Amino acid sequence: MSTQKSNKSWKTKLHEIIYEADTPSGKLFDIVLLIVIIASIILVMLESVEWIDKKYHDFLNISEWVITILFSIEYIARIITVKKPLKYITSFYGIIDLLSTIPKYISILFAGTHALVALRALRLLRIFRILKLARYLGASNTLVQALKSSRAKIAVFLFAVIILSVILGTIMYLIEGEEHGFDNIPKSVYWCIVTLTTVGYGDIAPQTPLGQFIASIVMILGYGIIAVPTGIVSAEYTMQHKSDKDADDDKTVHLNSQSCSNCLNEKHQDGADFCLKCGNELHHD
Repeated sequence: MSTQKSNKSWKTKLHEIIYEADTPSGKLFDIVLLIVIIASIILVMLESVEWIDKKYHDFLNISEWVITILFSIEYIARIITVKKPLKYITSFYGIIDLLSTIPKYISILFAGTHALVALRALRLLRIFRILKLARYLGASNTLVQALKSSRAKIAVFLFAVIILSVILGTIMYLIEGEEHGFDNIPKSVYWCIVTLTTVGYGDIAPQTPLGQFIASIVMILGYGIIAVPTGIVSAEYTMQHKSDKDADDDKTVHLNSQSCSNCLNEKHQDGADFCLKCGNELHHD
């Protein structure tokens, strides 16, 4: 009985450290984890530089193996501290954790796959939990809704831009011709898109006075075209924000980072004793 109690206590403690950020030990674990992830990404980047890899190959390789083993231990610990391991393994973070761990092992069998460890950058998403950036999620949701609401208008606008690019590109092909680099209509359309978006690579340029005049018009049009999608989204965002203000839903932001060991749900109200999703008892200090 005491052994079971002891088992329960170390699993509970380990779960709090790994999955939660409200406790000092949990916050320290997450901060150390983020530092290790960043260090790993830097190592991969340095390894891609030929002269650095030649000079420090052994050091970079050993360091990467140490980090991979640490991530493997952490992944196993995450699995054994939850009641439903499969739930974690198939979750968003579970898949990312696995993908960020296996590339180094795969590189033993298949050369060139080692660079995939850069996927570890996705694990930095955990910083939202540590720094409690949940307060900004409401604003981001409003922006997402605004983008969804304006997608039809933006689609029509983009379609109009494509038609305009085809027309102007064809005109430039007829005016400039192959002798000035406008070899065909697709290439001329490419020039028009590059000019219209004010990128201006300069690989093709009109030489005739009429072509330069049309290019000037395209450039001026470009400034107006860039502003249109911004205006559409801004208008939708304002409307969305206003409707959100008028709504009666509860706007309270809860910064509790407690994670349920049964269903891995993290959206709990401050001071909650039980999981809102599955009713499992939450652990408190």
